[in-house]
Amino acid sequence: MSTTFDSDLRFAILIDADNISEKYIKVVLQEVANAGTATYKRIYGDWTSPRLASWKSCLLDNSIIPMQQYSYTYGKNATDSAMIIDAMDILYSGTVDGFAIVSSDSDFTRLVARLRESGMTVIGMGEQKTPQPFISACNQFKYLDLLYAAQKAEEDAARDDEADEEQPSSEQQGRGRRRRGGRGKRKSVDQVSDSLAADQGEPEPDEELEPDSASGADGVEDAPRAPRRRPGDAGGARQIPASEGLDPTAEAEPEVVDVAFGEMSKADRRRHMQKIRLTINTIVDKFSDDDGWVSLGQLGDQLSRRLPDFDVRNYGFKKLRPFLKSLGVYEFNEPSGESGARQIYLRVREQ
Repeated sequence: MSTTFDSDLRFAILIDADNISEKYIKVVLQEVANAGTATYKRIYGDWTSPRLASWKSCLLDNSIIPMQQYSYTYGKNATDSAMIIDAMDILYSGTVDGFAIVSSDSDFTRLVARLRESGMTVIGMGEQKTPQPFISACNQFKYLDLLYAAQKAEEDAARDDEADEEQPSSEQQGRGRRRRGGRGKRKSVDQVSDSLAADQGEPEPDEELEPDSASGADGVEDAPRAPRRRPGDAGGARQIPASEGLDPTAEAEPEVVDVAFGEMSKADRRRHMQKIRLTINTIVDKFSDDDGWVSLGQLGDQLSRRLPDFDVRNYGFKKLRPFLKSLGVYEFNEPSGESGARQIYLRVREQ
């Protein structure tokens, strides 16, 4: 997805170790590298606490400086204050062009707003549980859990491809053993099922997928399959009434909990996509020519500004164009320029 970031921008990465897992560090560094150069890499926490011991090798491998902050009082988060003070010191040093604030804590909302008031570019990073005010305050916000899941899926797919390339030789050896009367191994039923499922096409964007197992015509239950990611299935939050909680007598305010994209209702997914489509249509109306066409690059820039947490990778895509095509409501045009440069335009498809 296109952004307005300059590759020469200098960023300060400030990580809140209290609510971010070390498994996300690779994603954090990659996202900052896509936007510019990391000149500060600091992580804040009470390093005398055993629960942060898993960070040690990660910090050494990636040259991240741990900043010690003791917890002076139980229930008070001194780490946040240390991050805010250092951020302001770095701001006044004039040595960076932007900040990457890595946390799922809304306490940094005011800090991000202050940094942007001083002309800084701010990239927020956290999990889907991050409160909306913090997300809206950033120039862009990256969902680390979604990007990490997409990264793991690509790695698993790459390993499967390598295994598929080696499979013919194994089958040939197995056939040779069977010809000689040996005990050649045969594919399991699960392997065959997975191979058949991999050959099937992707579902249409508007097709409903059921994550639960379904019974076949003969009454035998099929193995449960995880639903495939599609536009609108990025997850979100829903309000849980007190009556559904563990303590039915509690009268506390409803709790906001994370909901995996496969567990979202069809109505929630529809509302999520309506928000994105409405924003896209607003951009098209404002920046299109007389025939309704707008360039894909301009659309991507404006979409990032209006929806800081929008990223096509959250929906299982790598580029903006395939994501927009999957919505099924836009048409595209690629005129041949005199200079040979490729420019893509789109407009709302006439009903």
